[in-house]
Amino acid sequence: MANNLVIMESPTKAGTVKGYLGSGYKVVGCTGHIRDLPKSTLGIDVDNDFSAKYINIRGKGDLIKSLKKEAKNADKVFLATDPDREGEAIAWHLSEALGLPEEKIRRVTFNEITKKAVKAGMKTPREIDMGLVNSQQARRILDRIVGYKLSPFLWKTIKSGLSAGRVQSVATRIIVEREEEIRAFDPEEYWTIDVMLENKSRGKIKAKFYGDANGKVELHSEAETMKVTNAVEGKEFTVKSVKKAIRMKNPAPPFTTSTLQQEASRRLGFQSQRIMRVAQELYEGINLGSAGGGTQGLITYMRTDSLRIADEAADAAREYIVDKYGSEFYPKERRIYKTKAGAQDAHEAIRPSNLAFEPDKIKKMLTTDQYRLYKLIWDRFMASQMASAELDTVTADIEAGGYIFRSSGYTVKFQGYMTLYEEAEDYVAQSAADTDTPEKSIRLPKIEQGDTLRHDVTHPSQHFTEPPPRYNEASLVKFLEERGIGRPSTFATIITTIITRGYVVREGKSLKPTELGELTTKLMVDSFPKIVDYEFTANMETELDEIANGVDTVSGVLHGFYDDFAKTLEIAENTVDRTKYAPPVEETDMICDKCGARMVVKNGRYGKFAACPNYPACKNTKPLAKDGGAVEEKIEATDMVCDKCGSPMVLRAGRFGSFYACSRYPECKTTRQITKEIGVACPKCGAKVVVKKGKNRSVFYSCERYPECDFSSWDMPTEEKCPQCGDMLYRKKGKPYLICKHEGCSYKREVEISDDSAE
Repeated sequence: MANNLVIMESPTKAGTVKGYLGSGYKVVGCTGHIRDLPKSTLGIDVDNDFSAKYINIRGKGDLIKSLKKEAKNADKVFLATDPDREGEAIAWHLSEALGLPEEKIRRVTFNEITKKAVKAGMKTPREIDMGLVNSQQARRILDRIVGYKLSPFLWKTIKSGLSAGRVQSVATRIIVEREEEIRAFDPEEYWTIDVMLENKSRGKIKAKFYGDANGKVELHSEAETMKVTNAVEGKEFTVKSVKKAIRMKNPAPPFTTSTLQQEASRRLGFQSQRIMRVAQELYEGINLGSAGGGTQGLITYMRTDSLRIADEAADAAREYIVDKYGSEFYPKERRIYKTKAGAQDAHEAIRPSNLAFEPDKIKKMLTTDQYRLYKLIWDRFMASQMASAELDTVTADIEAGGYIFRSSGYTVKFQGYMTLYEEAEDYVAQSAADTDTPEKSIRLPKIEQGDTLRHDVTHPSQHFTEPPPRYNEASLVKFLEERGIGRPSTFATIITTIITRGYVVREGKSLKPTELGELTTKLMVDSFPKIVDYEFTANMETELDEIANGVDTVSGVLHGFYDDFAKTLEIAENTVDRTKYAPPVEETDMICDKCGARMVVKNGRYGKFAACPNYPACKNTKPLAKDGGAVEEKIEATDMVCDKCGSPMVLRAGRFGSFYACSRYPECKTTRQITKEIGVACPKCGAKVVVKKGKNRSVFYSCERYPECDFSSWDMPTEEKCPQCGDMLYRKKGKPYLICKHEGCSYKREVEISDDSAE
């Protein structure tokens, strides 16, 4: 029997694929990249044609050793990493790190994790696409050069700890410039006039002021408004024209990565990172139980900017629509959506992989997030294949005193795709030009040209134009895509990065620049205008595409960027006026109790705190309350004693919550965490297991007798016993299953994750 090894990125996905391939294949996961550039140094020899020094990622040594052993014993090694540039690069790194001979390597890709797609992919292996690999390497080297060369410049100029990024700096600039627009916005006054009218049958008609015989007229003052109001008061309102039409409304195309992020943000309120995480879960596979054939990938690959749909999927959609809704809900010709120029067409649009898995039929097998996102993808895809909606539109122009009032609206004549799905819309700032927008579902009573209408009441209203809204995740993703900045697969990472770095904060759903973000953007625009130029960043994406397509080389693209960048950096380092970019000092009312100076506000890893301005001579710091004042410390007595000196322990409040401390502090600095029991006995000594917080405030579980008993676990121990070996079962952290950790035992069972305050 053939001995074939299949290496995928995700261990979860590996289990699914193993079930499809059978006993002749061993399927393992490499959990993403196994090699990368070193963190401690640049790792790029800019003087030697930008040669990159890759090293094995720390912590993956045992995995690489295990993969080498498996590959050595295999007849063929199928590299089945994700079907994109990143996946192609991971496949190449695997081949290099494992020392795979060329005759053993087979590169395979799966657009969806279904039995049919996996078997089809295995039947069509190919060589590793070095064009895609080189394109990914060029992007990685570019980003490393910008990050490692520019960051020290920011440290010297603004403050230590800052970092720069090629695309992230542009995204920050976009948000900063919108904030500047909002500050500079000068509201303009405008007025509207609504009149309520009646026809002969006492049918109510609402009309808005439009203009006069010469066209549209905007009202900018109360005087202009009262002139119109007085002119029509007591006058006869006559219907000058009635225009009726049937308007066809077409469905939106199926999702790409970008449009999925936009729509899920608008409709579900999900952040980009959450959207992509849940989409990854749906792609990799969900256990649908025996009724659903075990673990099934529910959607096609979620990193794509193509609108192409496989004929097989389109035919299945037609059959489903005709069967469920009727033949009138399917268009006369199959819908084919044109992918925009410059998009990568390697994958289909995002769609359900199998229409037999209707969202409501498998709802019980999905988490709430999975169900909501899957239903959104399902509805959008099905609607994209359905017939257009037909709308009855009507517009009536009504004249009085020489002025025109307009009443317009529409009703749905035939729902078509709207019976299933309608695209959400972004908020648009109101302006004077918005006043004659037709209103949905306004059914006007019967009126004909020449009819006279009775005037009931007039409502003049004052308004002011509003500034453009701040970007939210959906509108920022839309802007990035329209300008060709970054790739859809990187949008979620871009947004997460600029927030993590402190350049942008969330206010509700809006993205607002911080003072640090504005200061850094000003420095970048002044000193490195090319780096943060929209067109330059978009053109760089085109050059990376040309590397992938074999039109350009890594060396050519990198020299084209670096030669100019190095000169610009040298000039900036020698000429920048650091006083222009010094962060303003925010003083507090607190006085340093060590040296008497007035303390200032500083930004740290966990937010703002008060610090002595004489640092580093005086390193005194204090926590800040939410209102910016000093935190009132509460000290409570306890019945515990210090392990080191025997003094009473007290309960104190710190920056990260309450803790126990020796009452002789600072002479004795003994502290102890406040722990929480979970009702489980320690598997080593029988004492209680408690919840603790480790580095970065991450939760883990430990014996209360630590360090006398050294039991600890990142996964939560339970009272359940493994049916195979009798050892304790653990609830895998953040995952919906229980596992056995006993050496040699591979027992795993899926469960529902309940809300656990410890996690």
